[in-house]
Amino acid sequence: MLKMGGVETKTTMNMSSNMPNKSPKLSNKQEMLTPLAPYVHVPELLHPAADSASSAYESYIMLPELKSLWEKQEFTDWKNEHILKPALQGLELTFRFISTALFDPRPYINKREMNRRLESLAATQIEIIAALLEDEIGDNQALTMGVGAKISENSLLPALCGWQRSERVARKIIHTIEREMINCPHTLGLGEPNMSNKPTLNYDLISKPLELHSLKQGSFETDSNFQSYENQTIFTIHQILETWIFVSKQVIRKLVSEIKNKDYSKASTLCWLLEKMWKLLTEIEDTHLLMDPDDFLRLKNQLSIKVSTESDLFCFRSKGLIEITKLSKELRHKVPEILEAEVDPKGGPTIQIEAMKLYRKKDGFERIHLLQGMQAVEMAVKRFYYSYKQLVVVVMGSLEINMNRGLQVMDVGHVLDRIFLDPTYYPSLDAAKTFLGYYYWKHENGN
Repeated sequence: MLKMGGVETKTTMNMSSNMPNKSPKLSNKQEMLTPLAPYVHVPELLHPAADSASSAYESYIMLPELKSLWEKQEFTDWKNEHILKPALQGLELTFRFISTALFDPRPYINKREMNRRLESLAATQIEIIAALLEDEIGDNQALTMGVGAKISENSLLPALCGWQRSERVARKIIHTIEREMINCPHTLGLGEPNMSNKPTLNYDLISKPLELHSLKQGSFETDSNFQSYENQTIFTIHQILETWIFVSKQVIRKLVSEIKNKDYSKASTLCWLLEKMWKLLTEIEDTHLLMDPDDFLRLKNQLSIKVSTESDLFCFRSKGLIEITKLSKELRHKVPEILEAEVDPKGGPTIQIEAMKLYRKKDGFERIHLLQGMQAVEMAVKRFYYSYKQLVVVVMGSLEINMNRGLQVMDVGHVLDRIFLDPTYYPSLDAAKTFLGYYYWKHENGN
């Protein structure tokens, strides 16, 4: 007996050993399977912080100014400008983060581990950018400078290569660019060797480093209490975070468009990139672990960051983060369209059966890749919020995450726990895999 969509359906698989190569069938014979947890509608868990808190956050990291750079359309023939331009700007902001961290004069900062983290952070972004660039630029002459063109004059990376303190880190990043861009028709033009003599992107024209680096200070620049390296670190972290949140939102929109156009190969590629972007967001947040506890908590008090309700959590002050969380979850509504099946209004296993057929026959494996990618995105979303709760506990103490109520750290009623424990977004895919596993177990055991 299997529970689906709140409706109990008495179905089993045909386990006939005479037909091992055919798709598993549902028969009338009743056998008891290990029941799946029923899918239960869960009320919306995500609620943004108060407008005043969100506005203060956006003003602090200069989000309106950043958005104007991301959203400005300058290349009419470049359809993916809204994805790649902010992605390159996120990478450039990481170069600024590296500069801030390496030249931090505080002797008690763990610079060795910070360097490793920032190298990894840059490498992850370069990997994503390279994947996005493989088929995107084409022959658009406005975006390239030809073979043998000069390197960027305004990016911080070439400058980091020229400073003794930052040269090792910068060189590693340059070699990462050369390695990751090997399948791309162009290279970034940030000082990489370019052994293949590829045309170079007009990096300065696209990413606008000078305009980007003018957004170095938040609204509190005139207040001497905020003139600290810890302050520079925290708002740079969140500028990078918000940039990649914006990129993720654009990727989701393009993913939905590709599903609508039935280009499941491109949709699958974008879906797996989205999963990597969620992991990147987790990696960005985790850089908070290396902030000095005393300096950070003093800055937190100066910034008046205080949690009194669940929606006051710092992550919920980001409207963009809440939006991409909802959009990622809403991908589940595309499963019937991908499987070319209609949802049974009575809660029957129509979608489950079609998924089983697809998995078994492998007819259109691009759709399998896409469905697997969608479930991987679900994992990454839940992992992000679970990791975020542990991050807040480590950085600020358990009382902060429990809103000064003195609750246990693993309070299952907390919104971050409920997001992590939310039932699967894809109950039909879950049921299909459960039945297939049961079928093969029965078949191989001769039952």
